[in-house]
Amino acid sequence: MDYLEHLQKILRKAIEEKASDLLISAHNVPIVRVTGQLIALKTEKTVTPEEAKGMAMSLMNEAYKSKLALEREVDFSYDFEDEVRFRVNVYFQRGNVNLALRLIPSKIKTVEELLLPAVLHEFTKKSQGLVLITGASGQGKSTTLAALIDEINHTRAVHIITIEDPIEYIYKNDKAVIDQREVPSDTNSFSSALRASFRQNPDVIMVGEMRDLETISAAITAAETGHLVFATLHTNSASQSIHRIIDVFASGQQNQIRFQLAGSLVGVVSERLFPRLQGGFIPACEVLFSNAAVANLIRENKMHEIPAVIETSFREGMISFNRSLTDLISRNEIARTHALEYSVNPLKVRNF
Repeated sequence: MDYLEHLQKILRKAIEEKASDLLISAHNVPIVRVTGQLIALKTEKTVTPEEAKGMAMSLMNEAYKSKLALEREVDFSYDFEDEVRFRVNVYFQRGNVNLALRLIPSKIKTVEELLLPAVLHEFTKKSQGLVLITGASGQGKSTTLAALIDEINHTRAVHIITIEDPIEYIYKNDKAVIDQREVPSDTNSFSSALRASFRQNPDVIMVGEMRDLETISAAITAAETGHLVFATLHTNSASQSIHRIIDVFASGQQNQIRFQLAGSLVGVVSERLFPRLQGGFIPACEVLFSNAAVANLIRENKMHEIPAVIETSFREGMISFNRSLTDLISRNEIARTHALEYSVNPLKVRNF
């Protein structure tokens, strides 16, 4: 059997179904995710363990195969027929090889096309500092990050370096010069790429994910030394994001990090996707811009007071998660029941 040909047939079907994700696992029919719902591809037969492994191996080079054997999971990207890219995760489950593929659109959407708050444009105009895009897995962080980086690409003559694992969206140089580095094929790690970037003359650095102390420390240093740094975190709010960064460091270093972060943080965007009443998804966003009050709270280790600052700073462009939810309800974009499920203050949403 030609495993790659078999997989490509399934990929074409997933694209036809306008799926966001494709799951291929041993002993199951291939599954696609369409507007959040998992749907079995009834035209396909149950995948055998041999077929699942064969399809996975057909996508991987020897380096990825070695990493899978050693770490039992591996991430990479796959270009399909020069039209669509997939982010691929191959992993073991009960001794069998499975695949999870995320479809990456070839066109990078704008802030407006993604239905994000217009105030996010302000982050693309900054000359230095740290901007965090946060949220749980699958909530649109990478897509938002791509929109902001591509906006800079079309509006500013700067040098942009991206550090990704794997590379997802492909940028085409416009006013900016963009170098995209992939872990581990172009660099050994996020932290080593960040340290090396200081000698590569970037104006803007995009870090796909801040996973460890070394990466976080290097990102803060880059933001302090004249670079505009965009990065993602798997956190659910601005205050939680700041906590997460500080807690990574040893207790004896945390006071110094609070002062560094207070001086370098530009803002935080926390997002969650909600089913849209008209179909598809729409993001609800908490948006923090670091001002004197926020910086002071970070220095004094009073991050629990940050939500109150966001709530009362709407005129400065800040948006609380609850305000975002009630705005989406008022515009008849999302159901009140969905908003109540995730609201930090359900009573306020219920009485809206």
